Amino acid sequence: MNEITDLAAVKRDYDVWLRVEKGLSANTARAYADNVDKLIHYLADAEVAVQHATPADLSLFVGTLHDLGIGPRSQARIISGIKSFFRYLRVSGWIETNPTSLLEPPQLGRHLPEVLTEAEIDAMISCIDQSKPEGVRNRAIIETLYGCGLRVSELVGLKLSRIYADEEFILVEGKGTKQRMVPISQVALEQIAIYLDQVRSSLTPKRGCQDILFLNRRGGQLSRQMVFIIIKQLCQLAGVRKNVSPHTLRHSFATHLLEGGANLRAIQQMLGHESITTTEIYVHIDRSMLRQEILSHHPRNK
Repeated sequence: MNEITDLAAVKRDYDVWLRVEKGLSANTARAYADNVDKLIHYLADAEVAVQHATPADLSLFVGTLHDLGIGPRSQARIISGIKSFFRYLRVSGWIETNPTSLLEPPQLGRHLPEVLTEAEIDAMISCIDQSKPEGVRNRAIIETLYGCGLRVSELVGLKLSRIYADEEFILVEGKGTKQRMVPISQVALEQIAIYLDQVRSSLTPKRGCQDILFLNRRGGQLSRQMVFIIIKQLCQLAGVRKNVSPHTLRHSFATHLLEGGANLRAIQQMLGHESITTTEIYVHIDRSMLRQEILSHHPRNK
């Protein structure tokens, strides 16, 4: 085992490992690095080298997170980042044993995001001033977010070359650069076509944005924060008092599909979830409904 003399270099190598070996996005890798920095600063104050951190050191660190008022979900994310970092140190030969093997995240309660009703979504759309270029774009954004159940990062990164209008599908790049085909409605396609004809055709895309669908007024790629602001403003205008974000439209998409009788596995594929368990929690379906699905559709139960 070699001594770590350049921690900054190790962190840079860790970032490469996350992106290349683990296939994480730049945003996720950055979040992991931020979590590791919290631990590094704590250990530095305690005069403990990262390489020699013990399970007791890490338990004390987790205890300080609670003392600082950091919530269980944020604690869980920080712990996940730390465990990932020490796995990297182990596989890279910097440490012989992983001190995080027994480190457990706090128990999380069941958290169900807000869901918009169809009437609330219609009210938001009706507040869009489509006489303005931004309004035409924003209508297309809402229809695409809600109609396809996209993450906001998937929306802002959506490419023109990956819209297959004739087949009514779009190719989406999700977490870890994993791609999936998602059906897109005629309504969303029509709004995209209007936006392309009336707005985007008059913009000069910035370098690297030529294939990006949704652009800002200066021809650059929309930021996730800008989409968040658009959603918030429309909710205020529509009188929607729920705590709404772009992710709320994704959750509403899944919930309305389920309520309409869509198959849970199909929803899982459209959302890009690796595990059906994630989808089950996401659309707040319970075990009794899953049991009823089996009883109703398995040939041995008919």
